[in-house]
Amino acid sequence: MSDNLLEIRGLQVAFDGFRALDGVDLTVGAGELRFLIGPNGAGKTTLIDVITGLTRPTAGSVRFGGQELVGRREHQIVRLGVGRTFQTSVVFEELTVLENLDLAASFRRPLWSLLRSRRGVPETVDKALETTGLTALAGSRAGVLSHGQRQWLEIGMLIAQEPRLLLLDEPVAGMAQDERARTGELLTQVARDHTVIVVEHDMEFLRRYASQVTVLHEGRVLTEGSVEQVRADPRVQEIYLGRAREGAEDAVR
Repeated sequence: MSDNLLEIRGLQVAFDGFRALDGVDLTVGAGELRFLIGPNGAGKTTLIDVITGLTRPTAGSVRFGGQELVGRREHQIVRLGVGRTFQTSVVFEELTVLENLDLAASFRRPLWSLLRSRRGVPETVDKALETTGLTALAGSRAGVLSHGQRQWLEIGMLIAQEPRLLLLDEPVAGMAQDERARTGELLTQVARDHTVIVVEHDMEFLRRYASQVTVLHEGRVLTEGSVEQVRADPRVQEIYLGRAREGAEDAVR
């Protein structure tokens, strides 16, 4: 049996004649922490949208754990074990941290269990609190959290759903330096039990925490490999790092 959790072949997406994805092939192994990078318009978010059922491809296949995702609805893909965050954090501000996590975890519980009184904190929720470092804030309203804490809560809400694959869209955007470091540690920890794909623009963050990297450009896979291999690729330096060549090398080192 293959150790590959996600296998994408020949994926194409066109919007009004524009090819946002143009024959993407991508393989991600179980337990891998994969970073997905590329300039604006490269197709990164479109790729995530296809995996999660938000966008229908014009051609190609997306197999997750041996099952085809193309043609399935978003909620069906979630139930198969795929979770995602968006660039803008989505939490229920009037609910507490604990209530947000409990609500996220509830989709796996049968209806009868939701109607009876709860006793204690479910194990999945307790684990999400511990993993994200939010245990001390369990009773706080989500609306009072810092930007970084809200992002950690959203990641925790995914963890509480016990997915096999987490797709994180720019998780450190807008964070302070200490929050980025904490998020990097969190992703490394989460990847011990889950497969994680991170869409990211922060090159410093990439250098510090990525192991395997895939670079998209104009809807195609430009190159992939270790951070060192990607940094050394002249196509990445020329195409991804900017239209101006000045300072490009410094940006990847």
